[in-house]
Amino acid sequence: MSDPSSRMPYAHDHQEHHHKESDSVLASGGVMFAGVLMMLDGMFSAIAGISAIAEDDVYTRVGDYVFELNLTAWGWIHLAVGVIVVAAGAGVMRGAGWARGIGVTLAALIVLLQFLWLPYQPVWSLVSIAIAVFVIWALCTETGRAPARPTD
Repeated sequence: MSDPSSRMPYAHDHQEHHHKESDSVLASGGVMFAGVLMMLDGMFSAIAGISAIAEDDVYTRVGDYVFELNLTAWGWIHLAVGVIVVAAGAGVMRGAGWARGIGVTLAALIVLLQFLWLPYQPVWSLVSIAIAVFVIWALCTETGRAPARPTD
């Protein structure tokens, strides 16, 4: 007859494995959501860029700001970054290894760009910064699925 205490570590390991697997599923869902958010944020950035390129009078300045650029230059910056972010977001959703590192880098760049864009679109800039911070968190915390435990 087997000793009941010999099964206790397995039960504990099973619970620990289940906990790690559910954390991994949550993180994987967060990564998928981050990919979707990257694509949406990139599309909105591209649209804002096109608006700034097409008409310099679409955006009005809120006041004096230390960092000033021509709106057409800002438009080209937002358009280029938006297209790259959409591509990286699609890569994140497909699970491409290169996309996570690039996604973190692009999200950090978006935080900087949106901070500089504050005088032109203050509310959207703050929303975009919050999205980028979530994307950084989701892409940095996802560790992949836990390996399956061999059955005895």
